[in-house]
Amino acid sequence: MNEATQTAARKRDEHRNRIEGETMLKRKLGKSNLEVSAIGLGCMGMSFSYGPPKDKKEMIDLLHAAVERGITFFDTAEVYGPFINEELVGEALAPFHGKVVIATKFGFDLSGSDNRPGAAGLDSRPEHIRQAVEGSLKRLKVESIDLLYQHRVDPNVPAEDVAGTVKELIQAGKVKHFGLSEAGVKTIRRAHAVQPLTAVQSEYSLWWRKPEQELIPTLKELGIGFVPYSPLGKGFLTGKIDENSKFDSSDFRSTLPRFTPEAIKVNQALIDLLQGIAKRKNATPAQIALAWLLTQQPWIVPIPGTTKRNSLEENIAGVLIDLTPDDLRDIDAAASKITVEGARYPERLEKMTGL
Repeated sequence: MNEATQTAARKRDEHRNRIEGETMLKRKLGKSNLEVSAIGLGCMGMSFSYGPPKDKKEMIDLLHAAVERGITFFDTAEVYGPFINEELVGEALAPFHGKVVIATKFGFDLSGSDNRPGAAGLDSRPEHIRQAVEGSLKRLKVESIDLLYQHRVDPNVPAEDVAGTVKELIQAGKVKHFGLSEAGVKTIRRAHAVQPLTAVQSEYSLWWRKPEQELIPTLKELGIGFVPYSPLGKGFLTGKIDENSKFDSSDFRSTLPRFTPEAIKVNQALIDLLQGIAKRKNATPAQIALAWLLTQQPWIVPIPGTTKRNSLEENIAGVLIDLTPDDLRDIDAAASKITVEGARYPERLEKMTGL
């Protein structure tokens, strides 16, 4: 079946799902046959990075609402908190075992006394991976982790050793699928040769398109799914942030070059573009940004995060927006003329990506 035929078949399936009244379309991550909802839910902000941890009961209610609306793919990590986000997700999703897919991550050294999680650096030694998995299993209240990512590539541990350790954990029934987060193509190939990767997670959106250069072609070649985090540009692509927005010191965006008032002012051109398309489609900028991502490949599953019910509903509705070839050409033509201002991370964090 060629690519055009596959695309036509997928559209027929999606149309049938709409007719049958399903609340959420499904996608498979690469060749793995791991089927998940067409968008997932990033859970980090419920406990970490975007201000103080949110109210536990409210977040459990939000996670339950996501399941009720058809989301089956949830993303967490031991470093989020640390540990408290996995505990939250584990408690909230315990009633839905077998019906949802929970992804978590290892790879940071959490032994330091510094208040900043992971400040001590990276640690993907085999013994640390095994220790991390035991902790995640307990906190998530599961017997096997659905999808386990290496959170950041550890330059001190060969990719083959990491993949080999996860392979042993898969054989032992403690992990089902293996993934990498923010890895470069050389690392992806080396790891995949030892233990096939189900998914790679990296930042990808209309204001961070670097994955189109090498990463996405490599994933397509190898049959690996792609899970974009920050698909809404850490909130910027919602159109609800402007140069007057203030970020508390507990909000990590206060440290990001792309979120200075000067950068936000320049980057407003991207929001103007999204708002123009959104007006034509009777949609919101966030919905257009998610719909654009979903059109890029049928094995892309973005994981927008939120702590609000109305944003959850908004994101879910974005899945059904149909962007035509003309819409996509308009977006690409306009976006190509926009130069995004500011690095996405401070230099210290940027050095941990794309290894």
